Amino acid sequence: MRAFEKLANEHKDAVYRHMIRVCGNREDAEDVLIEALLKAYRHLDQLRDDGAFRPWLAQIAKRVCWQLKKREALLPLLQLSMLEEEGKDIQNDEPPVDAQLAAREMKELFQRAVRKLPPLYQDVYRLRDIEDLPGPAVEKRLGISQAAMKSRLHRARDLMRQYLDEALAPKVEVGAHAHGEANK
Repeated sequence: MRAFEKLANEHKDAVYRHMIRVCGNREDAEDVLIEALLKAYRHLDQLRDDGAFRPWLAQIAKRVCWQLKKREALLPLLQLSMLEEEGKDIQNDEPPVDAQLAAREMKELFQRAVRKLPPLYQDVYRLRDIEDLPGPAVEKRLGISQAAMKSRLHRARDLMRQYLDEALAPKVEVGAHAHGEANK
């Protein structure tokens, strides 16, 4: 118990920060981290090396997050089924067209950002963060060391953040209105 507590306290903040990005919000990230810690504790005998605790916990947390997302996605279908069984009218809960368009644009923006990555980083990013393969599988598939995989993944994430920040930054127009009309 003491060993687990020490490992959990040492790594939970880093995994929580990562889960905020994966889950999309702090509340879900907190719930996911708690569930992941419980699962990790129950299956601690499967951990071979204490040094691998953080990636192991992060992998468990990612799975919990995706399960949560799947449940959230299925909930409307279950509610719809219950309404149909009760004979109630069903309203159209499809997102508005502008929200659908915005989601499509964000997906395209993300895909363009991935394509902008240099191939050295793109391969690691696709395998690790998009296909969600564990680190050792990525290392093996690309024939690189753990250190190289981690370094490339870190750089790829930095570049993705940079590309997306640039793409989403408000565009400032240069002209008389942008500088004020001081020469009146």
